[in-house]
Formats: sequence, C-alpha cells, structure tokens
Amino acid sequence: MEGRVTVPERTTIPSPSIPREIMATRAVPLMAQTYGHGESIERAIDSNVLSSTGGEEFEVGWVGGDADPLNPRNMSKSRRWLVAWVVSLGGACVTCTSSMYTSTYRQVTAELTVPQLAAVSGLSLYVAGLGIGPMFLGPLSEFYGRRPIYLVSFSLFTLLLLPCALARHIAVLLVFRFLTGMAGSAFLSVAGGTMGDMFKDAEVGAPMMLYTASTFMGPGVGPLIGGFINQNINWRWTFWVLMIWSVFMLASLYTFVPETYHPVLLRDRAVSLRKSTGDPRYRAPIEKLSRSIAPTVLLSCTRPFELLIFEPMLLLLCIFSALLLGTLYLFFQAFPLVFANVHHFSLQQIGLTFIGLIIGMGLATLTDPIWQKNYTHLVHKHNQISQPEFRLPPAIAGGVLVPIGLFWFAWTTLLHVHWILPIIGSTFFGMGTLLVFSGIFTFTVEAYPVYAASALAANSFARSAFAAGFPLFSTEMYKRLGYQWASSLLGFLSLAMAPTMFCFFVWGKDIRARSRFATVGGETGTRRL
Repeated sequence: MEGRVTVPERTTIPSPSIPREIMATRAVPLMAQTYGHGESIERAIDSNVLSSTGGEEFEVGWVGGDADPLNPRNMSKSRRWLVAWVVSLGGACVTCTSSMYTSTYRQVTAELTVPQLAAVSGLSLYVAGLGIGPMFLGPLSEFYGRRPIYLVSFSLFTLLLLPCALARHIAVLLVFRFLTGMAGSAFLSVAGGTMGDMFKDAEVGAPMMLYTASTFMGPGVGPLIGGFINQNINWRWTFWVLMIWSVFMLASLYTFVPETYHPVLLRDRAVSLRKSTGDPRYRAPIEKLSRSIAPTVLLSCTRPFELLIFEPMLLLLCIFSALLLGTLYLFFQAFPLVFANVHHFSLQQIGLTFIGLIIGMGLATLTDPIWQKNYTHLVHKHNQISQPEFRLPPAIAGGVLVPIGLFWFAWTTLLHVHWILPIIGSTFFGMGTLLVFSGIFTFTVEAYPVYAASALAANSFARSAFAAGFPLFSTEMYKRLGYQWASSLLGFLSLAMAPTMFCFFVWGKDIRARSRFATVGGETGTRRL
C-alpha cells in the first residue's frame, strides 16, 4: 500500500425533491452541483477557503444566468435605470452636503464667534469622513448586502444632520460634520457596485458615467443652493434643506431600490430552500467562504496602503486624481475671494459662478458615446482583445483640458476682464476633471481586477486627504501669491501630472506585467471580448 493513495469516487446523487409551491415562487436553484469527498476545492484569494460539510452539496446559483427571474440584471430596463437614478441622486446629496456648508462661513463665524479657519475645518472634516469611512464600512456590504447599507447609512446621515442644524458650539458642529461624512461614505462605497449588479459589462458604461457625474456635480451644486439660502435666511436652514432632501432620498431608497448584491441574494435563496425542503445540503457560494467581519475589515484598512506603497502606477494615478479633487475643493475658497473682492459679487451671485463647473462636467458626461466608440475601435484593432489601457483616452483628453482651464481661470481674474471669462475657464477645468476621473476609475478596475475594491479605496483615501487639506491653506495661499499665481501654481502641478496618462496608455501593459497586484494567474488584465 506504500505510495498509493485511494481517491474516493465521486458520487452523484439526485437532487432532493422540491415542493411544488417553491417551484411556483421561482426560488429554485436548478444549478445543483455535487461535491464528492475527494474533490479538491480551489482556495480563494486572500485565504478565503471554501468550507466543506464533509458530504455532497447542492450549490445554489442563477437559473439560466442573467435570465433568472430573481437576477437583478433581469429586471426591466426602466426599473434598472430608476434604481440607477435614485442611487445617483443619493450620491449627489452626500457630496452636495460637503460644499453647501461653505456658504455658511460668514454667519457661522459671526454667531459662534470663531475664526474662519475653524469654520473651514467643518468642510475638511466632512471630506475626511468621506475618505475614512469606506475603509471599514464598505466591506459590510459583502456580508449584509447593498440595501441594508443604503438604508442604515442614509438614516444615520439624515439623523446626524440634526445636531449640525442645532449646534450652539463650533465643536459640536465639527464633530457631527465628521460623523455625517462617515455615514454618507458608506452609501458612496457601495453605490458603484449596484450598477455592476444590474448591468452587464457592455451596458454598465452609461449608468456608471451617470453615477460618477452626479457625485462630482454635487459639490458644484452645493454653493449654488447654499448661496441663496445663506444670503436670505439663517445658516441653519442649510442643514434643514439638506435634511428634507435626504428624507426624500431615504424614502426613495426604501421604495425603489431592492437588494442587488448577487451573493447575498443567492444566500437568501439557499436559506429559503433549506427551510422549505428540510434539506441542509443547499448552499450558496458565499456560505462556503470561511471569513468573518473583523479580518475582512482589517484587510480593507491595510491593503489600500500596501497598494500605494508597492504600486508606483497606482500611486501616480491616485496623486493625479487627488490633486484634481483637492483643486476642486480649493475653489470653494478661491471663488469667493476672486468674485467678491474683484467683481464685488454677493453671496448668491458667487454661488452662481459654480455653474461653469457644473456645465463642464455635464458636457464631459455627454461625450461618453465618443469614448465608448473609441474603446470599441481599439478593441477591434487588436483582434477583439481588450486591455485596461484602452480606457485611458478620456483621461488623456482631460489631462489637457485641466491645465488649460486652470491657466485660463488664473489670468482672467483681473479687474478689467469680464467676469464671464474665469467662469468659462472653470468649465474647461470641470470637463477635464470628470474625464480624468472616468478614465482613471475604469482603468483601475480593469488593471487590478482582483484588488479593484482596495485600489479604489486607495484612490478614495488619497482624494479625500487632498480635498480635506487644500481648503485649510487655500485662503492664505491666494493672499500671499496673488490670485493669478496661486491658480497658476495649480495649473503647473496638473501640467506636470498630465503626461502620466499618455505614458500609461503606451507602456501600461509592460508596467502591469511586472506588477505583483495587477498580474493575477499569469494574466495582465488582458481579456478577449
């Protein structure tokens, strides 16, 4: 017997009988797969090992793939787009809350008797919450699904706006601004995943562009609304208006947004089958993963920094996107300085100057069909082989538009120059910013398919760090350097970073081939369509 191993024979047993009433509900897997005692089970990435019950199991899956009646991708097109719009408007609400607060500075400093820097800290702390929250709140959706995260996080987001509206001390306002940002970040961390749950790869481009545009247009809308509120009524109404909006969004989420996370839906189906049939062998794939919440959250908090340290390509992408978001939030300090001191605009007129940014981002959204057509052309040109670098052309174009917009804005902030010209410059900046983000996000997901969540979390952390820090020194920078050279400094920084997009487009495949994270199983992210 030495040197011989007896391999147990794989046994195939018939599926257990399924009651007719369950068949009527369509909650039946019909993808029952048996696992013999001697059958090896592949280890998942990060040591998430499939558990074994010591016997045959029936793996619950979708009936006919996407054609399954309970599969979110099988919902009607109108229903899926309704969910996409609700989730996108919720994202806009969360990001708008960050910037609408900037219109309260004048009243907050007067009523609470604090310097403006203390008031500005409320913006920085909110954005810091947006960046820190996804590190440990985002992974919760892997255990509980998307819908509970939406409802719980947005409920907390709505409730935490109340102490902000009632605050009588700056410390209370700052603490709850940070907590509100963290609550909103949980929503943002799973909203993009909902689009992938509902739309196939060939369809997901448009809804993802809608969501991306809404979350970046939200900060531009904030000062526009906040300007009219704070010039005419008390600053606390800024938060009352946000609460009204968030209550409406919470009701919409509860009414229109179902659970869409496939593993959790299959788990619910497996539980229902075990209960109805009395057979414990029905198991969903997620139930076979030996993992718990604490290790998953810990990994979510550490891996993004590991990627930033060991992935120079990802680091540069994060720095560029962080620079752009930091500049966007710096504008919330720069626009009031320029348009109030140079053109003597009122608070609500200053809010209207952000229309240029909104229009620019809207125009960038409308160009999405052009980039999709270009992507299809590149894939066809390379024998139907898709590569992550094919997603970078919009980022290359955006990298050109951003410095143009910044230099345009910088040198039109003069007394003898009409006020419309710097607003036009901000339109170019807004358009370029959204194009860069769109290209970087899609490239990151395809270049790091296994570690996409961690790579995007690293990007989110870097962006939020810059966006939180830039407003704190922006006023002093503009006073010391002058309006023209302060904006030009930002233009030079973006000009220095812009060529990285073209370099990655040309040499990205070679760089990924030497990466320890972008390379998985000998593949470099290349796939055939």
